Amino acid sequence: MKTLLLMRHAKSSWDDASLPDHDRPLNARGKKDAPRMGEWLVAQDLVPTLIVSSSARRARKTADKVAAACSHADDVSREPSLYHAGPEDWYAFVRTLPADVDRALCIGHNPGLEEFVYRLTLTYVRMPTAAIAHIRLPVDAWSELDTGIDCELVDVWRPKELPA
Repeated sequence: MKTLLLMRHAKSSWDDASLPDHDRPLNARGKKDAPRMGEWLVAQDLVPTLIVSSSARRARKTADKVAAACSHADDVSREPSLYHAGPEDWYAFVRTLPADVDRALCIGHNPGLEEFVYRLTLTYVRMPTAAIAHIRLPVDAWSELDTGIDCELVDVWRPKELPA
């Protein structure tokens, strides 16, 4: 059994219209929500073994803040293929996760992230910025993940819905 935590990056800033989409930073709310979600993972006893983010700046900064809040010991990995990834890209990426990792946190973007959660669980969930979906995969190795496997959506946490 593997645990997949899928997170949408925290809220980004649109203050500098000259920046390419890939380079947008977090705004003040994003800088607050990202570590809060990391603290929530600690409270749920779900500190990830591996954290991987899209290569976009807002996703990388989200990952760094979550990792710091979790006291995650290892470096955060960057994965360019997760930038605007669709469901098939997500499947392909998750299948490559290291076999010795039982719990992975992957940070990406909508709409592909919501679509991937739906395909995994056959349940539509709203994934606003900094939301995390907790999914159990009935596989012993990530490479076994296939489109025909029903995965369990355990919970979804959104920053605005967490206790203060």
